[in-house]
Amino acid sequence: MRSIGETARDSGLSVSALRFYDRAGLLVPAWVDPVSGYRWYGPEQLDEARLLARLRRAGMPLADIRLVLAGWSAPDTDLVRGLLQAHLRRLERGLSDARSKFSTLRALLDHRENPMTSLRTATLRLSVPAPELAAALDAVRFAAGTDPELPMLGGILFDIEGEELRVAATDRYRMAVARAGTTGHGGARVQAIVPLPLADAMRALLNGGEPVELTVDGDRVTLAAGDRQAAGQCLDHDFPDYRRLVHLPAGRRALVDAAAFQEALETGPVRASEVRGQDGVPCDVSVLRVTDDGTVTLCEDGDDDQGNIGVNREFLLDALAAGARDRLILEFGAPTAPVAIRRPDDESAFSIVMPVRLEN
Repeated sequence: MRSIGETARDSGLSVSALRFYDRAGLLVPAWVDPVSGYRWYGPEQLDEARLLARLRRAGMPLADIRLVLAGWSAPDTDLVRGLLQAHLRRLERGLSDARSKFSTLRALLDHRENPMTSLRTATLRLSVPAPELAAALDAVRFAAGTDPELPMLGGILFDIEGEELRVAATDRYRMAVARAGTTGHGGARVQAIVPLPLADAMRALLNGGEPVELTVDGDRVTLAAGDRQAAGQCLDHDFPDYRRLVHLPAGRRALVDAAAFQEALETGPVRASEVRGQDGVPCDVSVLRVTDDGTVTLCEDGDDDQGNIGVNREFLLDALAAGARDRLILEFGAPTAPVAIRRPDDESAFSIVMPVRLEN
């Protein structure tokens, strides 16, 4: 007999997925301990679990999977072959429909004018306090993307409007925004996407307390600190409208001790997830629960309350570190809504982490 953990490890399904398929009657354990409720699986059920994992990754509906599992060992495989062929045809039709819709969308995009072009044509020079810009870059750097398929996310957005500079970064799974005060501009909005290597070079200049000079001239950006400077080309892409992405529904807020919560995450229980990040490997998921009095707890494996929220542990730890405060505010909405991490003294500097689905 195999334990549920062993079956999960060897089949590619998570423990929570195996529990879900048990409740759905798709893969019922061979034996359940009447005292502890612990599930045990027979040797032949490992092949069924692997088959189930493959079918789910192929997007087959649960109703069809139930029939495939029921007919897999039968001498006559016509039913199984028919179900597989029917699902393949559905996928092909769906792909054809998706291609048609995306073709229409690309045509619409081709006829739209590029708003970023007008935002980058102005030339400006402004002064920024070095400590403020350093803190802003430190607050968002962790969220920048590295996916070569999305080069516009491989930089930090400098968004200048009036006397304020906002910096933003996102890799789709998380996003961070921070701000710094400026003098010398006070005009219309100007944006530039600073490539990560250049942003890191700029950060290396921000060790003093004196203001630095930021210049955006067309597609070139320069940061000067005394007789040293870092300069280069902006990324020639559009950055997502982060202002739209930060409008989160109202949720519950919890004030946490950042160091204690970080330690709890590092040592607490995690679940393996089939959700794949930029590096293409499964992530460790911390499952969180927020009580009515604003207390955040980490859920043990087996706690499947519908209000629980799963997050990529590494991403949440990065966000806590970038928050750079002894206490931080965590804001939770529905289990499908992003988790926000805010500073109590400056809620304009914050990050959000996308949730991870806890069940297949």
